[in-house]
Amino acid sequence: MKSSKFFKIYVSFCLILFNQIAHANEILITNANIYDGKSDKPFVGNILIKSGKIQSISDDMFDAEKIINANGRIVTPGFIASDTEIGIVEIGALSVTRDDSPKIYNIGFSIFDAFNPNSTLIPWNRANGITSALSLPKYSSSPIGGLGSFFDLNSELNISGKKDMVMIGRVGGSSSKSRAETFALMEDILDLAFSIDSNTIKSDSEIITFMNDIPLVDYLDLHVRDMKALYKLANERLPLIIESNRASDILKLIKLKKKYDLNLIIMGAQEATLVSSQIAENKIPLIVNPINNIPNSFDELASNINASARLEQAGISLMFNAPRDHNYHLIRQGAGVAVANGMSYAGAIKALTSNFSNAFGISSKGVLKKGASADLIIWSSDPLEPSSIPEKVFINGVDTSLMTRSLRLRDRYIKNLDKPNTYR
Repeated sequence: MKSSKFFKIYVSFCLILFNQIAHANEILITNANIYDGKSDKPFVGNILIKSGKIQSISDDMFDAEKIINANGRIVTPGFIASDTEIGIVEIGALSVTRDDSPKIYNIGFSIFDAFNPNSTLIPWNRANGITSALSLPKYSSSPIGGLGSFFDLNSELNISGKKDMVMIGRVGGSSSKSRAETFALMEDILDLAFSIDSNTIKSDSEIITFMNDIPLVDYLDLHVRDMKALYKLANERLPLIIESNRASDILKLIKLKKKYDLNLIIMGAQEATLVSSQIAENKIPLIVNPINNIPNSFDELASNINASARLEQAGISLMFNAPRDHNYHLIRQGAGVAVANGMSYAGAIKALTSNFSNAFGISSKGVLKKGASADLIIWSSDPLEPSSIPEKVFINGVDTSLMTRSLRLRDRYIKNLDKPNTYR
């Protein structure tokens, strides 16, 4: 009888232990007003997170190690900044804090190994809703050149992201070169990229032999690393972001996309509304600043505050950027301005989330669905209102700190007010 009692206690203990293990590291967010990055309308549901992934989104209640009641607040995927210098530039005016421009390499210059996960820009933007970002190098002397990388903004020294996932370029704007020469050079670079075969790329010696007697190689002072980047562009359909604003230039870029089957993304695109049907027909995503309303150059004469709404109506996939500064989180303010001027609310949320993941092939980010990375935000109120702030930010399922350098300074200097500043 005694042994039977002990056996029952043992079984009960095992069941409790099993239940604890089964639900370890599980987080359940209940009563969430969910904008999932896919749907056109929000819905109320519960989000179960385990091992950094979304396990379930449903009406069901689950046992979990931690339960958070969202109380009807809006929950979105973590917002993604598509055009930043986060982690590679700290203070633009100080060259010692800049890791965004090369001295030797050109087309194959990568910023990945310079990324600083302890940059003060990361917690500042994260506390305002940015959970991941595409960091891009400074434009090179070549119209095509430089490799950008994608990073999670979790401040972990074990950096998570995607290395060298995009190449950049520019035509028009502030360039002092002939526009005609720029397009000719761009076409020559693409011809070179598509002429490199798999046998050539097998060894550095083969690449060096291939590079001999090619005038463009000498003109651009290309190196083996540059040739490898060009091969990747041509053979892996690496996304190619070209900054361009003038409508006629956009049409020329569309011709290049067709000729070389480029995975083209156009950034800037202030005159895109003039050629929206051609952009939509060729399924070219755009990265735009929806706040732009006044031309900054003769390439932007058709700038219009209603552009985002008109481009959305044309069926074009949009992503948003902000002026290159510390405040990349202003993309959500830009999204709010776009909505105020005719863009759909769901479309603006997608421009901050899933449109990026679709354009750059990162299916686990920018969307709330089963199996996706648990990058999500519980907002205090409407996330497209500047006054709204994140109450909770999860990156890869981790409840991430919202502390910033600014808050630390505030806390430091409101204590011990009876002492001089230097002693606080």
